[in-house]
Amino acid sequence: MALPARSPVLFFASGCCAGYVPFAPGTAGSAEGLLLFYLLATLPPALYCILILIITLLAIWLAGKAEKILGRNDPPQVVIDEIAGQLITLAAVPAHWAYMLGGFLLFRILDIVKPWPANKINRDMHGGAGIVLDDVVAGIYANLLLQLVRAAF
Repeated sequence: MALPARSPVLFFASGCCAGYVPFAPGTAGSAEGLLLFYLLATLPPALYCILILIITLLAIWLAGKAEKILGRNDPPQVVIDEIAGQLITLAAVPAHWAYMLGGFLLFRILDIVKPWPANKINRDMHGGAGIVLDDVVAGIYANLLLQLVRAAF
């Protein structure tokens, strides 16, 4: 097996090795996304959105390369997709613990359940785009739900 310390692609695709935790690597990747959100939350909204776009495009490229290195479709070690999805979930949401916890839980649920079209993307799309775009959809759905909760309160 390729070691992440010897491969920059695997290092970053695994969320700086979070994808190598033995239990629930996707949850570890989402937790990293939560931490990254907290660090970026004070950025102007336009800059935050540009960073999300850059991270998502980079995630697609890294996930595709990591999949080839590891010789496996959608390897569990690749968690950069969860990081991107978590950042999308929390876009335009206050950096308050309640929203962050709610966003974390919503994203994990939607990433696992994969509502349409995430399930179709996961089933039919291959390579880095297939790995990342279902998480993008889950992140968009989670963000919309958070925005509804925010509007209600």
